[in-house]
Amino acid sequence: MNKGAGAGAARPQAEPLVPQEPDEFAVQISDQIESFILAVREVAKGDDPDSAVPYLLLEVSQLLLAGGRLGAHEDFVPDERYEPDAGPEPDEDDLRQRLAALLEPIDVYSEVFDPYVPRSTPVACRISDDMADVVADLAHGMTHFAAGRVSEALWWWQFSYLSNWGSTTSASLRALQSLVAHVRLDSPLDELDGLDTGGGADDDDALAEEAGRVMEAELGTLGLRPAQ
Repeated sequence: MNKGAGAGAARPQAEPLVPQEPDEFAVQISDQIESFILAVREVAKGDDPDSAVPYLLLEVSQLLLAGGRLGAHEDFVPDERYEPDAGPEPDEDDLRQRLAALLEPIDVYSEVFDPYVPRSTPVACRISDDMADVVADLAHGMTHFAAGRVSEALWWWQFSYLSNWGSTTSASLRALQSLVAHVRLDSPLDELDGLDTGGGADDDDALAEEAGRVMEAELGTLGLRPAQ
């Protein structure tokens, strides 16, 4: 997401709706966001690959509750007309690469960007890209929160939820839930024909062939244990 849409942009001057001393709502939202960031980074370490998918499903579901609360809240108005400098943007490339390696070959999935656009064409996405982008968005707001700029943090989290990480996280949730459902319902994915984020037909064929060969076994090693 382009942080330039928020950073440095002029905003109407108004009385803040949230005091700089965090209230209960702000603390709850920040706790949920911090928990998500820490959990995703812990999963990406790869110490417990058997639990990667269910942990991500759980954390994404909980994060969307925080997002829903932000979306349902009246607009937050920051104290300052321009967004204060939050410092360098966090580099989540390492997180992205670790997740991609951990989730291969189930990283790539298909998603419709906007369900209200008629005859939308599905596009290929990656869970690893989604998680890294969402963490970057949320960490940007956490920088403001940690510095005591509570209204700025809430404004940013609400704005970025509506413009980016809400839809991104929702798409990832569908992919993760689908993975769990395929295993729980004993319906392994036969192939991922055409689900590729780049390259030509040869890459598509290779991805489909690989997925068809290892999908069922691979899912079984990602913590989707049979129900007792």
